Amino acid sequence: MSQNLLETISFPKDLRALSKDQLPQLAQELRDFIINVVAVKEGHLGASLGVVELTVALHYCFNTPDDKLVWDVGHQAYGHKILTGRKDVFHTNRTLNGISGFPKIEESVYDAFGTGHSSTAISASLGMAIAASLAKNNTRQHIAVVGDASIASGMAFEALNHAGVTDTNILIILNDNAIGIDPSVGALKQYFTKVTLEGSPDTDTIFEALNFDYTGVVDGHNIEELIAVFEKLQQKKGPKILHVITKKGKGLKQAEEDQVTYHAPGKFNPATGDRVKNNTAGLAPKFQDVFGHTLVELAKENDAIIGITPAMPTGSSLKYMMEAFPERAFDVGIAEQHAVTLSAGLASEGLHVFCNIYSTFLQRAYDQVIHDVCLQKLPVIFCLDRAGMVGEDGATHHGIFDIAFLRCIPNIIIAAPSNAIALRNILYTAQLGLQLPIAIRYPRGRGKIVDWKQPFKKIAIGQAEALKKGTTIALLCVGSMVQNAQDALDLLESQAQKDQVGIYDMCFVKPLDIKLLTEIFEHYTTIITIENGVINGGFGSSILEYQATTKYTNTIELLGIKDEFPEHASVHQLQDLQGISPEEIKQTIRTYCT
Repeated sequence: MSQNLLETISFPKDLRALSKDQLPQLAQELRDFIINVVAVKEGHLGASLGVVELTVALHYCFNTPDDKLVWDVGHQAYGHKILTGRKDVFHTNRTLNGISGFPKIEESVYDAFGTGHSSTAISASLGMAIAASLAKNNTRQHIAVVGDASIASGMAFEALNHAGVTDTNILIILNDNAIGIDPSVGALKQYFTKVTLEGSPDTDTIFEALNFDYTGVVDGHNIEELIAVFEKLQQKKGPKILHVITKKGKGLKQAEEDQVTYHAPGKFNPATGDRVKNNTAGLAPKFQDVFGHTLVELAKENDAIIGITPAMPTGSSLKYMMEAFPERAFDVGIAEQHAVTLSAGLASEGLHVFCNIYSTFLQRAYDQVIHDVCLQKLPVIFCLDRAGMVGEDGATHHGIFDIAFLRCIPNIIIAAPSNAIALRNILYTAQLGLQLPIAIRYPRGRGKIVDWKQPFKKIAIGQAEALKKGTTIALLCVGSMVQNAQDALDLLESQAQKDQVGIYDMCFVKPLDIKLLTEIFEHYTTIITIENGVINGGFGSSILEYQATTKYTNTIELLGIKDEFPEHASVHQLQDLQGISPEEIKQTIRTYCT
């Protein structure tokens, strides 16, 4: 029986001590290691399986960490982490106090740049390459591994446009597997397919037109071929592109055949690849599915409804409308800025546009929200999935800033439905025709209402709801925190304490229900605001601003995300750490009970 090579590898210097003919065995062991750990611990699978040979070859040929290697997005960096000192702690991936699921500068010197959102690697690598040039370090190599879905983003093209007029030692590896999380879309994807089928084109490629030295197409699973190409490219100066073809999920049959599901499959059997099926019978639906199915229901009756998503049709559940009304639903690729302004253009022609973007990704289109939508009062309907802390994906993916960065913009309505029925009704209300844009934020995961498909009901914009009256303490809650507050009340041991507490579903962050707020400030001595977003500039801040403009002197405490980037852990663990879990809310309530 041959020696287990992976057991001998702690860092890339150990890898470089191997002979070239040992590398295929190492690649197989690395692939098996990833499968065995992710099967039990969960995480992103398919992307990392697809770049195993590429990862081994990169660290074998390049002098990392002196040579700078940047993985775009980071979904594909598990093999990189295992080979760069984190093999023994890889099982802690994405867990509280464990390693991050994405490259992270403070975690390892081998993580040259933190990458959680896509299409940033070329810009970051170019910055490093220019810095090396200024320092007269002309031998250091700079490598950016970018997927075919990511390179189609506007930011990636901006970086290519700049890099092409430099003489920096930058190598961009186009990892072409025809899929991001969902299948890649657009004209550039069709171009890559044509290049792949025809082999190296006789005419200049789009990259050569941008002054890049183009090499391709190379089999990304052939280590020997990859090493030969890398050794050749290391001798070339200036910006270079290497076009490699890989298969996402390589080495696990189910992951190869169902690449969307096995991007992050949850728990599965490492021997067979079969997913561990969770019993969802009787459970409430995911909020994303409430959105997706409701939109189809509305679109059947309203021909003016259009759906837009930037590369997340499955994650957002817009896929249901894309299947039912393909001519009225669009995946525009990893292009959040374009998604927003495209929506604005459609809305300017009287269409009812549901622009579904994860909260964390709307940050990438902030100027477009301000300039192209709100300034022009175009009634785009933003559906912000994954609002609040999302759990194991960590700091790069938490949707905790949207309330704060949207609330300061004129002409926008901000809704935070507390359950599936409320989400369904605000979606219905929005498509009836609003005069202003609206952002509807809802969390990742499931609510508690199983029978959610109730008849539609129009919601009054800016109207809150008193769920329970109390005597001295008012809990003002938005979104999913309404449920946390109700659960916290159930945890109180004393009925006398429960009687003191009132719970209010504010429903809207903007505009606030001033009439109800006035009643609350008149009636209660203590007001506690609870939100699944940052405190600074958030919902609680708006209540303090209201108090500042009035005569009231009530005691106010703000609960929400502190002035920090929460790390990766389960949602409940994170809420506990931030003081907004039911248990922590209960403790806060008790401090004010008389």
